Amino acid sequence: MSKTSVASRPRTITWLSLGHACVDVYQGSVAALVPFFVLEREYTYAAASGIVLAASLLSSVVQPLFGALTDRWPMPWLLPVSTLLGGVGVALSGISDSYLFTLIVIAVSGIGVAAYHPEAARAARNASRGNHSGMGWFSLGGNLGFAVAPIMVSAVIATGGLHASPLLVVPALAGTVLCIAAVRSAKPAAGATTQTNDTEGKDDWGSFVRLSGAIICRSIVFVGLSAFVSLYAQERTSGGPVAATAALFILYVGGAIGTILGAGLANRFGRIRIIRWSYALTILAVAGVVFVPGPIIYLFIALTSAGLYVPFSLHVTLGQDYLPRRVGTASGVTLGLTVSIGGLATPVIGALADHFTMQVALIPLILLPAIGWILVNTLREPTPAKTPDGEPTREAPARPA
Repeated sequence: MSKTSVASRPRTITWLSLGHACVDVYQGSVAALVPFFVLEREYTYAAASGIVLAASLLSSVVQPLFGALTDRWPMPWLLPVSTLLGGVGVALSGISDSYLFTLIVIAVSGIGVAAYHPEAARAARNASRGNHSGMGWFSLGGNLGFAVAPIMVSAVIATGGLHASPLLVVPALAGTVLCIAAVRSAKPAAGATTQTNDTEGKDDWGSFVRLSGAIICRSIVFVGLSAFVSLYAQERTSGGPVAATAALFILYVGGAIGTILGAGLANRFGRIRIIRWSYALTILAVAGVVFVPGPIIYLFIALTSAGLYVPFSLHVTLGQDYLPRRVGTASGVTLGLTVSIGGLATPVIGALADHFTMQVALIPLILLPAIGWILVNTLREPTPAKTPDGEPTREAPARPA
């Protein structure tokens, strides 16, 4: 695995984290655009959820492919190229009233996001040596991108309508520059090996599959709420567009706080234990979102966000440690495929909402973190893998789960 110099690692993590924010703003933007598609183009819930599906479907299919490719060959050039692609797709989504055109450009954005994550996660692991805090800061960048997305989309689209969507390309342009800086900062130190499969350790596919199953459950909850919590908050609080934007902003910004909190808690108590607690919290929090009326719904949205995101970066490092010889594949699945696949469930939620009510459609989201909790209770902390120079690829938890 390529190694950056010790002095450059914090700088590399900083660039990667900022670049990650600029990429994931486009994942958040798709959900933030849904209320405007419903209002301006009169889409049904099912049609609007199809937009979210378009962003997720191709991303889900191609993300493991990019992960496998980066296991064989380093592809740092993917970072700026995929960032630009992700932004251009979303920026074009409002320029045509054609539903098909909108689906295609949103799908293109999804491919850009898919191409970015495996290589970026590999670079972050190298720069941070896989420790919880370094990966936590990298993940925080993505969470902040999600949090900024509804504010950015609301500011642009509420002012100029969907035809103002080309202005949304600005973060992609900034992210492209940041990714180029990260690639230059992460160049291998003199004499360092550039092989991508030189980590000692045995791949534990059984544990990795169970972890992935739990992340899929978490992903369906998060993507489902991302697509519909803004509309649901309006309904439960009798509020307007501000109520919708506030709900989505809380869901995303709570994730940013939860990610950093999760890294700190994992250093003290261990990853597995924190992941178990988080899934348990999510069960109760989602139930509150679904059943509690009035403004207190925002409290339960915040608790749900924390429950979903405290384990977010821990999923990534745990998956990488379960597959130490296939870090790109592990990153593509835990940071990409299992997250994107949540979008596949959104048309089902939308169809239920069209035929019954939004509340009925969201009730199944209470059961999914319970299934995830069962799966993570079968997991154990892996033995830290070592690189050829004898360094562990991550910090061991202070207390075993």
